[in-house]
Order: sequence, then C-alpha cells, then structure tokens
Amino acid sequence: MSKLKNDIKQEREQIKRKLRAISPARLVVLLVMIAVTVCSYVFYGYFFGDKSGWCTSPNTGSDFVNDVLKLVPVVVKCIQSLTILYFIATVLTVILHKSFRKTQRGVTVSNLLCNLINWLTAIIAVIIVLASFGVDTTAIITGAGVLTLIVGLGMQSLIADIVAGLFIVFENAFNVGDIITVGDFRGEVISIGIRTTQLKALGNVKIFNNSDLRGILNHDREPSVAKTLIDVEYGDKLPQIEEVIKQNVGKLVIEGALDKVSYDGVAQLGASGVTLQFTVPCKESDIFAVNRALNAAVKNMFDENGIGIPFPQIVVHQD
Repeated sequence: MSKLKNDIKQEREQIKRKLRAISPARLVVLLVMIAVTVCSYVFYGYFFGDKSGWCTSPNTGSDFVNDVLKLVPVVVKCIQSLTILYFIATVLTVILHKSFRKTQRGVTVSNLLCNLINWLTAIIAVIIVLASFGVDTTAIITGAGVLTLIVGLGMQSLIADIVAGLFIVFENAFNVGDIITVGDFRGEVISIGIRTTQLKALGNVKIFNNSDLRGILNHDREPSVAKTLIDVEYGDKLPQIEEVIKQNVGKLVIEGALDKVSYDGVAQLGASGVTLQFTVPCKESDIFAVNRALNAAVKNMFDENGIGIPFPQIVVHQD
C-alpha cells in the first residue's frame, strides 16, 4: 500500500510538472478558446442574431475580407463545441483519476479508459470541425465504416493488440505496478495501453505489443521469497551448527523482509562443503535488496559464532 501511495504521489508530481511545462502558445490558445466561448454566449445576439452583421452579407469592398467575416460565426460555433468537448473530456478524466486511483487495478483501468477518452475526443473533434464548415459528416462516417472494414482486414495485428489489451485489463492478468516477466525480460508494468504495454527495469523501458504477451509470469500475486545458499565445512559437526543457527536465526533483522528469516536445512552436499539454505518472504520489488541483506546477515552470524565457510578444495591422492 505504501508503494502504491508513493507511485500516486510521484504521478501527481509528474502531472504538476507537465502543467508547469505547458508552452505559452498552448496556454494562450486555451485561454482564447475559453474567452471566445464565454463571450459568444454573453453576446449571442451580436454574433448569431437575425440583425447581426456577421450573419448578413458584409460589404467591406473586398471579397476576401467579406468571405473571412462570413466565417466568423462558423469559427465561433466551432470553438464553442470544441471547448465544451474538451471540458467534458477533462471532467471525465478527472473523475476517473479520482475514482480509480486507490488500487493498482484501479490505476490500470483508469489509464486504459483515459486513453480511450483521448482517442474518442480527437475523433469527435475532427467531426465537429468538419460539420461546422458544412461538410456532410454522415457520408464521411459511413465511408469511414467501410474503410475501417477494408483496412481492418489488412491490420489484423493492430486489432489483435487492441483485443488482447482489453482481455489483459478485464481478466486482471496484471496491473500497473506489478512486476512481471515476459520471455527473458523482467520489469515493472508502468503502462497498459490500447495497443502496447510498457515494462521498466534498471532505467530501461521495453515496449511490447499486447498480442505478443504470452507465457507471462506475474511476481506480485503472492509474496516472493529471497533465498541464500551458504556452505559449511564437512569437518564441522552438522547438529551443533544447526543448533547455533536455530538459536540465532530468529534474531536476524532484514530490512524489507515481511517475516523472520527461516532456516530450511541442508540444500545439497557440495564438492567442498555442506550447503545450507535460508529464506525470508519479501515483496518482489525488494527481492534483490533483501537477498543482499540476507547474505550479509547470515555471513555475520557465522563469523560471530565461529562457523567456518570453506574455500574450494582439491584433494589429490597419490599411489
């Protein structure tokens, strides 16, 4: 839960940085759209009334200027519609972020739905602009449906990616923040999109098409286990060593561990020593740090109690 809170906090900081990084030109355009929309409703009769000079045929002595002035009401209506569309999309996005950001699955669903909203907003915006300038959008939508069918036959991989992405989300295969292994790449899921999924590991981001995600190993379903194997000499008596271990293993403090260290017994009989196994449960995101801390803690415990760790040895017999 603390990791999720940290992720949400970092995401909020990123959003704030993005807002601060908005270019002046884009900010001016947004302000102009809002101002024009407000003014168009306040001065509705001036722009669209029966006696409005914009709607009647203006006569400035220049055909070009007259044509431009005739377009003013059309542009104003277009800005009105786009501003309302952008406002609705923004409200829906904020609601999704506020409603679904409490769990990792919520983050995943929220990101996917926000991507869908962005795509739908862009498509509707194009239709609104064309309709405002008198283009028959019905014919375009009908033609787009036929074109989509034709193109879909040649873009089966894209359709497969979209369908696979939907199944990943709604079957809860994995969520944003989970650590998974795909093939030979292990990383944290940072994004599940309509077409691709992004994994991050050691500062590198690898992008997979959703339809290529097969044989996925999800490490975050259950707590992971950090394990260390350490040898003791054959010359030492194993029962005495195990008694010392049982008396001291519960005292080991491992940062990031979810429970106490467990001594599991003899793992194997090696060439130079008897291999003992120690394990401790932890989060998958902390497994490497916990494993290093466990190695150090067991080594220190052996040193403090005089238990020797053998070097590789070769015994030569001569006739």
